[in-house]
Amino acid sequence: MAYFPMLIDMTNLKILVVGGGVIATEKLEKLVDFTTNITVISIEVEERAKELIEKYKLTLNKRAYIKGDIDGFDIVIVATDTIELHKAIYEESRASKTLVNSVDDTQYCDFIFPSYVKRDDLTIAFSTGGASPAFAKELRQYIEKIIPKNVGYFLKEMKALRTTMPKGKERMEYFEMLVKEYFKKHFKQI
Repeated sequence: MAYFPMLIDMTNLKILVVGGGVIATEKLEKLVDFTTNITVISIEVEERAKELIEKYKLTLNKRAYIKGDIDGFDIVIVATDTIELHKAIYEESRASKTLVNSVDDTQYCDFIFPSYVKRDDLTIAFSTGGASPAFAKELRQYIEKIIPKNVGYFLKEMKALRTTMPKGKERMEYFEMLVKEYFKKHFKQI
């Protein structure tokens, strides 16, 4: 089954990460690009995770997961080595419809983490539906190299322009012309 590519505003969502190892840290590094409303539950927390928790003022509960810990959370990421815990949390989440990502175990996932590029307002996601995360990562690295460094500035200008012109065909055609000019100037033509 393919995953639907949805970009979501995480500003008001409560996120729970169960685990504090290397994989949990990788998820935290991605999550803090979009929200800091994150709680981590883990007995042990690796050094980089501690740095992120401190830097972004995340909540840390240094203990094992207890049934019911998902209550009140919108999204749960389970990043442990214990498949039984992944299954238990996923099954527990069914009653509340809390979205769950069980790292490296798609049968206990409602969603997966894509590889992505984020430059200011530009976010591009890459996914193979779990078939080959290595392929998605390689493609992301390739695309990352061709995105102009000033893309954030250009998008900021476009956003500001949107507030100065009324919606309609003229505005749409004008914006398309500006984007085409930007591409001609900053991207190698294929």
